[in-house]
Amino acid sequence: MKNVILLAAALASLAAGAQAEEAAATLTGNAALVSDYRYRGISQTRLQPALQAGADYVAASGWYAGAWASSITWTRDAGGSGSIEADLYGGKRGAFANGVSYDAGLLGYVYPSNGLSQVRGWDNANTAEVYAQLGYGVATLKYSHSLTNLFGVPGSHGSGYLDLNLNLAAGEKTTLSLHAGRQRVRHVDAASYTDWKAAVAHDFGIATVTLAAVGTNASRSAYASPADGQFLGRRAVLLSVSRTF
Repeated sequence: MKNVILLAAALASLAAGAQAEEAAATLTGNAALVSDYRYRGISQTRLQPALQAGADYVAASGWYAGAWASSITWTRDAGGSGSIEADLYGGKRGAFANGVSYDAGLLGYVYPSNGLSQVRGWDNANTAEVYAQLGYGVATLKYSHSLTNLFGVPGSHGSGYLDLNLNLAAGEKTTLSLHAGRQRVRHVDAASYTDWKAAVAHDFGIATVTLAAVGTNASRSAYASPADGQFLGRRAVLLSVSRTF
């Protein structure tokens, strides 16, 4: 928890610095209803729908900070408590002269009153990561490195996630996105896995509708829901309705 508090303080400092540096900035909000909240291919809601919302501040210089939240069930299912994931993040994005873009920052995942540290075999679910991303054209490559234990897994400090994404225009208001990622859980080989996603999104003006096919090669035993035994990394087709304002 101490690391996450320090992370939140660092993000607040980044936001304050960005605001002072640039008067011209944007502040946007977002909200979504999803048929299943998948994070790195694993369901956070026991294959059930979730409500999500967030806000982002971006300075003209490229400094940014934001917050995002979603309903979840996995901390309760694991024997703890809580029903919310709240993410705090901040960093800097921009582009080099050769057209290569970059994005680097800090991200904290906070699970209020999750209580997992009191459950045998678990640590506190709160997690902090540092990330760096490079992009060129339609492709981005990103690496995220955990500064704490990863989502309550004891001894997993220093775990990493590498993902490659392609975003292709398929019409004036339609986007096709392809994703592949590899989650390495340090000291827990059985929990490491690869995930993938193929999605098509269309902006209808009032909202954006996204249809996605997702899947993983995660271990069924490592990612079975403690509540009902369902495999949380199984292949599925997901639907989301979102709006940015």
